[in-house]
Amino acid sequence: MSAPTSDRRRTGVFSPGRAQISQRTLRTDNWLKSPIVTNLGFAAFIIYATVRAFMQNWYYVPEYGYLTPFYSPCISTGCVPEASHFGQILPDVWWLPYAALSLPFLLLFRLTCYYYRGAYYRSVWQSPTACAVAEPHATYTGETRLPLIIQNTHRYFFYIAAIISVINTYDAVIAFHKPDGGFGFGLGNVILLVNVILLWTYTVSCHSCRHIAGGRLKHFSKHPVRYWLWTQISKLNTRHKLYAWVTLGTLMFTDFYIMALSAGWFPDLRFVG
Repeated sequence: MSAPTSDRRRTGVFSPGRAQISQRTLRTDNWLKSPIVTNLGFAAFIIYATVRAFMQNWYYVPEYGYLTPFYSPCISTGCVPEASHFGQILPDVWWLPYAALSLPFLLLFRLTCYYYRGAYYRSVWQSPTACAVAEPHATYTGETRLPLIIQNTHRYFFYIAAIISVINTYDAVIAFHKPDGGFGFGLGNVILLVNVILLWTYTVSCHSCRHIAGGRLKHFSKHPVRYWLWTQISKLNTRHKLYAWVTLGTLMFTDFYIMALSAGWFPDLRFVG
């Protein structure tokens, strides 16, 4: 005899009307592998980024004008003046990152990203952990209540992330002009440039950007430019997951390279200047 309805779990494979089985799932594949790998990847980035954000050191290479994206824009009074391209307005205290006006918005842009939602819903929130695996939550309210209702703000964080991408582009471009004058080109310039191109690719491939380009149009034929943009963004959007992970790696690599140069661990490979 099955348990009373009041004792049944209300979600997943244990929902009323579904077969009552004792196993959590009948899947025989290694379905835990994906959420575990995702958790490890997120944890690695979060630990590294948090440590670097609060180090408040080794973020700028004065010889070549390299500024790590983790500290851009550097607007604290503790920033090196040459690295403060947009002024110094934040107090220099240990608990406030030098780029405190940009980092929270970049974090929220990523957290509310459609791909990252699907990734940490399964790996962290476990809603559900995997297909055909019962989730641990007794009820499901979707993105209608805290904290998940915050996901609906993603489109607004997209605009801010685009502005920050412009700032990162500016940092990469002016790094070709050495602080002491003249043109300079080294491996650091290549790394900064590749990183910013990939950041733009991830940002532009966002679902919100796709909607901005072609959303709410009833007749594509009457809006050929927006239709073309929507088509190109849609092609990028199919690889949004790939760009999401790649840019986490390039951000850490770019920051590490600049940190290593600033700390004097090894010299920059120079091609010109």
